[in-house]
Amino acid sequence: MPSSRISGFYNIPPKERAEKVREFANLTNDDISVLQSILPIDDLDRMIENVIGAFSLPYGVATNFLINGRDYLIPMVIEEPSVVAAASNAARLARNNFGFIAKATKPVMIGQIQLKTDTPHLSKMMILNEKEDILKIANDKDPVLKDLGGGAEDIVCRILMNQLVIHLLVNVKDAMGANIVNTMCEAVAGRIEEITGGKVILRIVSNLAIERLAQAYAVFRKDDIGGEDVVDKIISATDLANADPFRCATHNKGIMNGIDALLIATGNDFRAVESGAHAYASLNGYHSLTTWEKTKDGDLAGSIELPMPLGVVGGGTISPCARLSLKILGVKTSNELSCVAAALGLAQNFAALRALVTEGIQKGHMKLHSKNIVKIAMESMMDNESSICNNNDIINKVADLLIKEGNISVGRAKEILKNITNHA
Repeated sequence: MPSSRISGFYNIPPKERAEKVREFANLTNDDISVLQSILPIDDLDRMIENVIGAFSLPYGVATNFLINGRDYLIPMVIEEPSVVAAASNAARLARNNFGFIAKATKPVMIGQIQLKTDTPHLSKMMILNEKEDILKIANDKDPVLKDLGGGAEDIVCRILMNQLVIHLLVNVKDAMGANIVNTMCEAVAGRIEEITGGKVILRIVSNLAIERLAQAYAVFRKDDIGGEDVVDKIISATDLANADPFRCATHNKGIMNGIDALLIATGNDFRAVESGAHAYASLNGYHSLTTWEKTKDGDLAGSIELPMPLGVVGGGTISPCARLSLKILGVKTSNELSCVAAALGLAQNFAALRALVTEGIQKGHMKLHSKNIVKIAMESMMDNESSICNNNDIINKVADLLIKEGNISVGRAKEILKNITNHA
């Protein structure tokens, strides 16, 4: 299999990048065309209500990832500059050791059933006594899933505020699983009421998927990342995140930058993963989803653990772009996709922390941001002024000058552009 270590990927034109990805993932012409077209309106209309069109975001590819000994190119859909580049650079540094090692637990989702009852303790015992009957009712809603080795596997009961909360544990295999879990919860609600004499209120999946965790770790050599002082600073920055929720919210957001971008590219429910991740980080006081430690050799060891309820079948994964993303990744199971997501989140956190404790976060953002500022300035100018300078060479020239001057503003960009047009 070809390597994901592609030197200078960001420097080559987009069409050549697409060709590199085509070679890596054995894509066809039709595959590539998916990236440059909008879904037919009828397909869009089947996905959500009140459709009038589609909204486009940049589709990039993170290079250099070596996960569990296998090379990956990771599709990412995101509007924020430097995120894809940062992930690629972190992956390049990680592969100087062994890359990322990742694993995921069984794809078990939790369905919650809220029972209003005057006798929650007694009701708990009665439900557990009839567990096999309840599980059968749930599995009758999807016998195919049961035949595939999945289905409702267990019941856990929790007593909260004199109410009984029943957790239906469902192995959803390669789906995200929300729909089948919700269906099973609704199916067993009547039987639970019969058994207990109580009244079911809620029947819904939980996005705090503690039974469906993904983990990853990597070791970055101190000499590759700026020395032992950088190692110590990254650890100190993470200590602050664990002590201060104001810092930790941004710290964990950086992790989700990469994970969300992958989930959007693969048609997964990034909102469910976001809510589950932040809830998981709050279980024992809001804390970092990653840990950073110094090895005996002074290198930086990082690890991550978070809920990762992903699917490679069903839901948004049926869209052409999502199918293409999964083809580029080459993943076959939801667990493998979860491993990739965890590794990406760890890489993103490392890249953000390293930038923060050294050169600052803005340097990587500024090149693309300055180009956007120039484009905004052009659009605000009169047609006869902007027509001469509306080309990539001028955009790059003006953007570089804005960065050099340290004045990245629309006003200054317009001044430079007007000067160019006056001398053209």
